[in-house]
Amino acid sequence: MIEPMWAWGALGLILFALEMTTATLYAMWFGIAAFCVAIVLWLWPNTPVGIQFAMFAVMSLGALVIWRFNYKKTETHSRVGQAQGEEIGRTGIVIEATSPTQNGVIRFTQGLMGSREWAAVSNETIEVGSHATVVAVEGNALRISKSS
Repeated sequence: MIEPMWAWGALGLILFALEMTTATLYAMWFGIAAFCVAIVLWLWPNTPVGIQFAMFAVMSLGALVIWRFNYKKTETHSRVGQAQGEEIGRTGIVIEATSPTQNGVIRFTQGLMGSREWAAVSNETIEVGSHATVVAVEGNALRISKSS
């Protein structure tokens, strides 16, 4: 019969292998908990089976809950068919003035994301005919700033 310490260690390895195939970060916490139970059994080999399972449940679910509350997903604002940041840094000419209280329009020499003219927003007043640079994409508008 296999010793419980080795069984918990093998379960930990299996869960880590499962994590490598799924890459969801869920199985990892269960694998770490299994390794922790194996270490406890190495230190105290006569730990009852009920306590082993209770330790595994508390450690794995506790780690999972702590991770879920502290995990912050990176927002990508999915834009299908667009490379992230490809349009940032492009320069165009303002054809309708923009200010913090008024949206404007910017025109590019070459099309940007399928169009030459885009709605533009800015934190500063930019007059018609001024050159402006794209600093961010916000929904269907481009955030621009005055070019130097």
